[in-house]
Amino acid sequence: MSRMDRYKKIHEETNKKESVFARKQLTDKELEKAAYEEEKRNQEDFSTTNEEYNARSKKAQGNFEIKTKGFKARNSHPRNLRNKNNPKSVQKDEEPPRQVKKEKKIKPKKKHPIFRFIIGLLLLLLVYSGVAFALGKMSAASDSEIPKQEVENFNGFTSADGANNILLLGSDSRKGETARADTIMVLQLDGPSKKPKLISFMRDTLVDIPGVGQNKINAAYAYGGADLVRQTISQNFGLECKYYAVVDFKSFEKVIDTLFPGGVAINAEKDMSTNLEVPIKKGQQNMDGLHLLQYARFRMDEEGDFGRVRRQQQVMDAIFSQMKNPLAIAKLPYAAGKVLGYTGTNLKTSFLVKNSLHILKGASGIDRLTVPAKDTWEYGNTAEAGSVLVVDKEANQKAINNFLAK
Repeated sequence: MSRMDRYKKIHEETNKKESVFARKQLTDKELEKAAYEEEKRNQEDFSTTNEEYNARSKKAQGNFEIKTKGFKARNSHPRNLRNKNNPKSVQKDEEPPRQVKKEKKIKPKKKHPIFRFIIGLLLLLLVYSGVAFALGKMSAASDSEIPKQEVENFNGFTSADGANNILLLGSDSRKGETARADTIMVLQLDGPSKKPKLISFMRDTLVDIPGVGQNKINAAYAYGGADLVRQTISQNFGLECKYYAVVDFKSFEKVIDTLFPGGVAINAEKDMSTNLEVPIKKGQQNMDGLHLLQYARFRMDEEGDFGRVRRQQQVMDAIFSQMKNPLAIAKLPYAAGKVLGYTGTNLKTSFLVKNSLHILKGASGIDRLTVPAKDTWEYGNTAEAGSVLVVDKEANQKAINNFLAK
């Protein structure tokens, strides 16, 4: 095709596209110029199309790099592009590729069902004990038959061996007067042996009562209450008491009947009836609160106060031994509430709870000591107190220390 023919063809195509040249009559030069410009425009359009394509490609590549930032292969680093085929070209400072460690799934530990059961049981026992204790205390407070014991001012101290000893005093408030203490004992629960220990003081023991002078030890209660008895024991025998409990004999009966509905198993030493509300028969038997109290108070025989103190210790031993009965253990919180409700005491509930296991240890028997100890006393008489027991205080203090240290 000749050049002229090609120009004519271009002219015809231009006319079809409604070119600006369709309304003019073109000369040969104009046709040549128009063809040249048309070719130039086509090249520019092609160039523009390539530039747009490259721009879009570059933009897409940039977006891809942003999304994959931090996950590039290590070989993309310029150091690794030096010579892939030449291992000698690898720099010495290059680090080996890191291996991604798989995270181990930690399975939650399952609590053993027995462990949950034990915790639930302990919580149940704690709630039961608290409720039973409160009910026992309320029952004692509402009992109009028993005179209420006032809480005394008691300045107790912890003993030298770290024990918080309890001073136990028995009195018969039915006499309607400030009577002398009928029973004087010191109970140790939290001493070095971690076992109940009971010390009984003969009420006719001659002692120095602070602020009073020489008299029988049971007179200290009439002169100054429980705290004066504490001071007297401390001054004469070196034994300190932190807590006290004054037990009325009538309340003693009710507590025993509450704790042991079937009675307390005890072996009576002999037949007894003189000056007792109910007679006692010799031999093994179960005694209710009234019979047990009469047995402990009897002294109308040749032994006098010595026999009575021994029987009082026997009664305390029998009560502790009865604690191994499951029914007694179940009723212990209620009975403890009644005891604290009936008695005048500064005993804390937390102390009883803390030493509950030590109390149960007494089921196997209580260690007992009577003061004055054997061969440390003799009979005597004084103008103020009458017939008394004159004791070797130093020897008895040593006997007490040895007894508690075992």
